Amino acid sequence: MASIGWVLLLFLAHLHTLLSTSIAHHAIGGNLTHHPVPFLCHPDQAKALLQLKKSFSFSRSTTRLSSWRNGSDCCLWEGVACDVSSGYVTVLDLNNRGLYSHGLDPALFNLRSLRRLDPSMNDIGGNIPPGFERFAFLTHLNLSNLGLYGEIPIGISKLVSLFSLDLSSHLDNQYICDPGPNNYIGAKYLYKSSSLDTLVANLSNLRELYLDSVDLSCSGEEWGIALARSVPFLEVLSLAYCGLHAPIHKSLSRFGSLIVVNLQGNIFMAPGLFPVFFMDLINLTTLQLPSANLEGSFPPRSFQSKNLRVLDLSDNPYLSGHFPDFSDTSSLEILRLERTNFSYARPMSSSNFKSLKNLSLDGNLSVDFLSSFGGLGSLCQLDLALVDSVSELGSIFSWIGHHKSLTSLKLFGCNFSGITPTLLVSNFKTLKSLRMVSCKLPRLVLHSVGNLVGLQTLEMTGCTTYGSMPSSIGNLTNLRNLCINHCGFLGPMPAAIGKLTNLRNMYINDFGFSGPIPDAIGNLTNLNAITIIRDPGDQVSGSSIPYAIGQLSELEWLVLQHCKFSGSIPTSIGNLTQLMMLDLSENSLSGEIPSSIFNLSVLHYLDLSSNKLSGPIQGFDNKVNSQLETVRLRNNTLSGEIPPSIFSLPVLRILSLSDNQLSGPIQYDNTASQLKEVDLGYNALSGSIPEAIFQISSLEHIDVSSNNLTGSVDLSHFSRLTELTSLYLSHNKLHVTDDAADNPLAGVTKLGLASCNITRFPRLFMDLNLIWFLDLSCNKISGDIPNWIWASWRNSIVYLNLSDNMLTGMQLTSDVLPFANPLQVLDLSFNILSGRIHMPNLSADILNYSNNKFSSILPNWAFYLSETRYFSVSKNNINGHVPLSICSNSSWLQVLDLSYNNFSGSIPACLIENVPLMVLNLRENHFEEMLPSNITTRCALQTIHLHGNKIVGKLPRGLSNCSCLEVVDFGGNQIVDTFPSWLRGLPELSVLILRSNQLYGTIGDIVEDAESDECFPSLQIIDLSSNNFSGNLKPEWFKLLKSMMEEFNSPGKIITHDISSFATFYHDFTEITYKGTYVTFRNILTTLTAIDFSNNRLEGTIPETFGRLVSLLMMNMSHNSFTGKIPAQLGSMADLESLDLSCNQLSGEIPQELTDLTFLGVLNLSNNDLVGEIPQANQFSTFNSSSFEGNAGLCGPPLSKSPCGATPNAGNIYKSSRHVDVALFLFVGLGFGIGFAAAIVAKWGRVGRWFTATGRAWRT
Repeated sequence: MASIGWVLLLFLAHLHTLLSTSIAHHAIGGNLTHHPVPFLCHPDQAKALLQLKKSFSFSRSTTRLSSWRNGSDCCLWEGVACDVSSGYVTVLDLNNRGLYSHGLDPALFNLRSLRRLDPSMNDIGGNIPPGFERFAFLTHLNLSNLGLYGEIPIGISKLVSLFSLDLSSHLDNQYICDPGPNNYIGAKYLYKSSSLDTLVANLSNLRELYLDSVDLSCSGEEWGIALARSVPFLEVLSLAYCGLHAPIHKSLSRFGSLIVVNLQGNIFMAPGLFPVFFMDLINLTTLQLPSANLEGSFPPRSFQSKNLRVLDLSDNPYLSGHFPDFSDTSSLEILRLERTNFSYARPMSSSNFKSLKNLSLDGNLSVDFLSSFGGLGSLCQLDLALVDSVSELGSIFSWIGHHKSLTSLKLFGCNFSGITPTLLVSNFKTLKSLRMVSCKLPRLVLHSVGNLVGLQTLEMTGCTTYGSMPSSIGNLTNLRNLCINHCGFLGPMPAAIGKLTNLRNMYINDFGFSGPIPDAIGNLTNLNAITIIRDPGDQVSGSSIPYAIGQLSELEWLVLQHCKFSGSIPTSIGNLTQLMMLDLSENSLSGEIPSSIFNLSVLHYLDLSSNKLSGPIQGFDNKVNSQLETVRLRNNTLSGEIPPSIFSLPVLRILSLSDNQLSGPIQYDNTASQLKEVDLGYNALSGSIPEAIFQISSLEHIDVSSNNLTGSVDLSHFSRLTELTSLYLSHNKLHVTDDAADNPLAGVTKLGLASCNITRFPRLFMDLNLIWFLDLSCNKISGDIPNWIWASWRNSIVYLNLSDNMLTGMQLTSDVLPFANPLQVLDLSFNILSGRIHMPNLSADILNYSNNKFSSILPNWAFYLSETRYFSVSKNNINGHVPLSICSNSSWLQVLDLSYNNFSGSIPACLIENVPLMVLNLRENHFEEMLPSNITTRCALQTIHLHGNKIVGKLPRGLSNCSCLEVVDFGGNQIVDTFPSWLRGLPELSVLILRSNQLYGTIGDIVEDAESDECFPSLQIIDLSSNNFSGNLKPEWFKLLKSMMEEFNSPGKIITHDISSFATFYHDFTEITYKGTYVTFRNILTTLTAIDFSNNRLEGTIPETFGRLVSLLMMNMSHNSFTGKIPAQLGSMADLESLDLSCNQLSGEIPQELTDLTFLGVLNLSNNDLVGEIPQANQFSTFNSSSFEGNAGLCGPPLSKSPCGATPNAGNIYKSSRHVDVALFLFVGLGFGIGFAAAIVAKWGRVGRWFTATGRAWRT
């Protein structure tokens, strides 16, 4: 973007030596060409240039700088010009030569006579180096789109002769719809400047300044003043997408020579009025202010410039007024006003828009207004929005058809209902590009698009469509770009896509597509880019990736996300030798990673995360994979050691291998690495953290948490990592110390040091002024929380976890925690804190004070829950009532856990009736009175625990409206009611605990209801023990409990709630009587099935239909009045582990079929009227006499006091109940089964998932 000054400079130099040189400006696309002349080149200059060439790789065979040969005159080399008197190089123009390297070679800085330096539009990675101050004569510097990153070196600000400076970065727009992951193209901001004022302070000769996408967010409120003061002769100002915060300052009015102004994309600019002074710049040709947060009324005056060619005010929705006025419209080429609030009620004052090529408007458009523009004979591109009137749209389409030069049309928010296919085709036949966004597209209209055979680009984004994609798309054989984005197409992709053989770019992000990708995609051999993304929530397994995809030899970009692909990755992908981007994440791919992928020599970005890939990671080659910048393989089942070669990749910046099964040491010794992010968490890595990691100055993020790393780590080791912002060392076997005299973590914002054997708060924490995430849980910190924590971090902290320590106090004089920002998480659980609970003054998303010794809480504690979703004070000693203010101040509350305290009084009705609450746990308190009953269908409850209170009255019938209910526990109260058959329709109800109340009547009457075909479809635990139920059990009722039948019971998964953000905080649980003991089961598995009807007054026979419940693990019918024989069908309950039929009036012999229960670990048939010999096969030989005592007619082992045929003296045996809180797993049966799986880990936690997957394996 330089001026013609450098051309004149070269012309005079070559004229002096009578050389004939043709120099073409790089903006026109030419190269520097020379005729043979005597050697002028200084030998040192040739040496530096050859060294520079040696550092390059070449992506194109046509640009290998073949003229750069030793023994020839470097002044005649491609892109080089010299001073004729000295032989020193003055111009080096390598723009867009297809060069690739790992950084700028230092040899460049030996060319100290350079006046023009332009290596732009190449792929030079690494940090922008220092040394530019050596170019004292430089007038033009262009480092744009070079791939360099980092802080702009201070040396550039010392180039006082600079006329043009270009450090801009532009996204590659070759991939329609989606620019791709930021990590592929690098960070959003490649260059950054801490102070624009400092950068330009000495550049008073500057005429052109291009800093697009340079991070200027720290430039403060006076960036405009700084420019006006330092560069008064500026003609071109381009600061697009720079993160500017302050509005456009009036000081820019001093730039009377401004020709081009581009400030687009600074979306964080403070709102401001349109800068009217821009209308007075008579030389202005380009004004681009989209997304600049402009508001208010547009000035009702004319632009004074008669040469204005570009005016772009789009994406300023609060900018209003009439259509802009111009003193002369004849030169206007681009006019963009979409997504503004301009009025188009009156026609144009001028119709001389003869040069207009690009027009973009939205709002209440009419064909009369468009006609007032005149002929628009040059119009090539037209964007129209929000034309909802079908009649007006038809007229506008006819107006469009009169503009024969129009090739590109974009329509936003238009309703095509009523538009005939003929009208569409006849008026759009000249189009090469058609983009439709948020439009209503009837089926016939979609079919007719297939008749626009001249189309080269077709985009449909956010449109309302009907049915499948029409096969007529195959008619568009000239199509180069296809984008289908969130349009709701259903069914498979049509095989007709295989006819689009000229297609270059295909982007399909549509949740409705299903089925395989057609093999015909292999016909699209001209494709450069494919992106296919489907519904991430779709659980339907997909097909495999077509092997034919390996035929697309021109492919550079391949993204197949959320497509539910299964099977292995096809080895044919290794044929895609031009591939730079490969993303197959979020699928179900299995097997090993094909070695052919590691042979893709130009690959920049590799993401295979969140699949089911296994086996070792193949060795990377630092020569073959020399361009690889990002490797993401997280969340698979990869095993073995991390290959050391992966750390030697020369430009690797992001490495993510977390959530696998990798083991062994971290073998890393590359101190010259450019790594920015290393994520190795949640593996089984061992050994110490390599010393070399502490030398990588570019590192910003380190995560090695949840491994088996050992050794001592002093935080001073991180002192050289000046860019470090995130450090996670949690849950290893490390001993973290802090002997540093200074603060090596001054820039850290996220710090995870859980389970690091820390015994006190590190001293350096006093200076962590930027910290917002801190996890010190599971350490050995004792004593008080120091008061400097609340003072030092009040302005930054939003996540603070101090749980699982030995903290006793908080050193606070106030009951309110003085945080300056709302918290995400405050977790003080599992300590020894006492006294009153301190509440944060600005609320928090998650508050956890559970498992302490707190004795009180602020009377108005609900006032501090205005934005809280999770609140727990479980297992403390808190007295008092729940304030009614919780109904008005806790509208976001989803989990409320007050269990195991001394709360009393009534339960506020809103806690059960309110919409957002998902989990209500009030168990083991002293709540009284009746439960609220006004529960509507808006109920969101998933779990309700009221066990162990003093609730009276009836069960609220409105609970049947809580369609998401999974766990109901009202046990241990004083409820008087009948069996809640009205809960039968709840589709998710899994646990129903009503024991120890005063319930009466019969169980199972719902079979008489005509609507009972589907009842309790998910029920797996039902406990009605210790009530007053009577009568017979209905055999038909047990036929309906499908979740306890093998063919319906899913394999062991944890019952989960839709509260995943609280995964590590909330533990759901239940209690079941097991062998006379209450057992607490935490994280209820879907394989845990139990029925407990004990201690009632049930009578009659035990239904034979119990035998259908083949997945039942525990059955307790003790202490009733059952008669008759033990059903032989119980022997079909193959998973049964505990059977208690004691204290009834059962008679007859023990069925031999019960010996088939090979997992049976607990059996109690005592105190009945059973007779005959006790079976001895399988499990029965392991049970002791207590299982059979109290049956006068039984004989044989293990009853030793009387042989079969004698009359024994039997006595009743009674064992009192006791309570045991089971930790981890309860193993019973001496190898015959695992008993009941019970875990105390987090419901969605990593260990919980392991227990779930392996629980059944333990039993075999």
